[in-house]
Amino acid sequence: MTPDDTTAPGGTTAGPGDTTTGPGDTTTGPGDTTAAPGGPATPGLIPAPRALTRGAPGAEPFRLDAATVLDAAPGTEGVARLLRATVGAATGAPLADGTGSTGGPGASRVVLALDEALAPEAYGLVVAADAVRITGGTPAGLLHGAQTFRQLLGPDAFRRAPLAPGRVREVPAVEIADEPRFGWRGMLLDVCRHFLPKDDVLRYLDLLSAHKLNVFHFHLNDDQGWRVEIKRHPRLTEVGAWRSRTRYGHRDSDLWDETPHGGYYTQDDIREIVAYAAERHIRVVPEIDIPGHAQAAIAAYPELGNTDVVDTAALTVWDSWGINPNVLAPTENTLRFYEGVLEEILELFPAETSPFVHIGGDECPKDQWKQSPLAQARITELGLKDEEELQSWFIRHFDTWLSARGRRLIGWDEILEGGLAEGAAVSSWRGYAGGIAAAEAGHDVVMCPEQQVYLDHRQDGGPDEPMPIGYVRTLEDVYRFEPVPPGLSEEAVRHILGTQANVWTEVMQNRARVDYQVFPRLAAFAEVAWSVLPAPADRDFTGFAARMTDHYARLDALGVDYRRPGGPLPWQRRPGVLGRPIEGAPPVV
Repeated sequence: MTPDDTTAPGGTTAGPGDTTTGPGDTTTGPGDTTAAPGGPATPGLIPAPRALTRGAPGAEPFRLDAATVLDAAPGTEGVARLLRATVGAATGAPLADGTGSTGGPGASRVVLALDEALAPEAYGLVVAADAVRITGGTPAGLLHGAQTFRQLLGPDAFRRAPLAPGRVREVPAVEIADEPRFGWRGMLLDVCRHFLPKDDVLRYLDLLSAHKLNVFHFHLNDDQGWRVEIKRHPRLTEVGAWRSRTRYGHRDSDLWDETPHGGYYTQDDIREIVAYAAERHIRVVPEIDIPGHAQAAIAAYPELGNTDVVDTAALTVWDSWGINPNVLAPTENTLRFYEGVLEEILELFPAETSPFVHIGGDECPKDQWKQSPLAQARITELGLKDEEELQSWFIRHFDTWLSARGRRLIGWDEILEGGLAEGAAVSSWRGYAGGIAAAEAGHDVVMCPEQQVYLDHRQDGGPDEPMPIGYVRTLEDVYRFEPVPPGLSEEAVRHILGTQANVWTEVMQNRARVDYQVFPRLAAFAEVAWSVLPAPADRDFTGFAARMTDHYARLDALGVDYRRPGGPLPWQRRPGVLGRPIEGAPPVV
């Protein structure tokens, strides 16, 4: 899944969605910044809600101050805690428990409740002078409503401490009814090519939640590093988590960073990350990549590689980028080893938070298997046709293994080659074609085509973009991405679980570089994943860009080092570092 290793095209196509407005909506559209007559303007909301109705002219706004109380019905306690930790901390309002009481004289209220009549992630938000009432179909929906309320409070509500303690904050009268288009709204974060400390991962979970994204795909192993502690195989982190140096820029660059690089998450770190995600109703999809992208594991345990072809004992954790030829040997020892790894992974990522486990299956060169007498004997023993079916045998084995333990396997679209295991889901990254084939065959699909939503691709064609990789994918390009391609049968459309933006970190050495590549485009992606939008060509990007004016202020308050509309700031540039730009618009496949 490395964008500098493929030019497989994909493209933007029209989808079936159209815009909706709420009954009685008196504005030019949900999420806009037009002021209602006689009242303050509503901040631009991102993602745009399905239906927004402004208050009557002259309606009094809600006022949040130190006397405001929080009335949390049973089942809403977790969202109440998050509101106090975010809005309470940012405004200085203690949001004292007002459940069952009237509060002080004239005290305003924030009321949280569940409503089983709503869809699971749907919410309702009613802002009146005396109270803000947020209802959700589940606590997840309620949290989405709370995030909208936070946006309505203004950008200072995204800070960690109040700028003006004691200040009264006004929210205009408004009524919102909202729910997501897709159930899978995700982002992949690659922490293997460049490691991000635990606190940076927790921060990204907060950023996903603020954008109503609900899936965190956690890429935990690759040729360049193994990032999760496995107690029965300690050398995976003792050896596999560290490389002696790192190529700086694209794989053809002649620049090197000679500083040893690495790191890993202890099992308690992982438990903390998973619990933090669960509090924010974010599912975590751990990825343990097999049978390719395995050099870090083979460097730690040489017997996992094709020892009859290469001297695996001489391998080290890879310090460069590209598609690596060193893949796992198709032996019973390899199967038992990874079963042991996955047993610990399943314990760290419980089914409630992680029903899916990603096993990669991508970019697995077959050259070593073709040269290996052991691999060829395995093909004959299993009655397989070729090396493609040998890879399918790997995938099917772990599909059966995971299914027996109540989990679902998901893999990159290469797992279609050689025959796909029944029940397996597909991440369609090389374009739409793999996802289309999988959906029509009855498999669930997450659409994440490289040329549209790989956020390591460059954002502009100008000379100042740092380490430019891939096609130009501007904020507008991402906003016009459509996850559901035309022509799918009705049954196949039902197999599109949703969509995901992928963040591969070969050219992102730290959090600031990740921020620059991810934002503001993740805001556009979040609206595509959440909101019901017109066909791509008909989308109101001008209106979205206007709402982004408010959203940039939120990102500033959150400390996000995003790409400014005018281009990179001086310290965001990387002059003279080789990239791999691809010119022209990506074709549709």
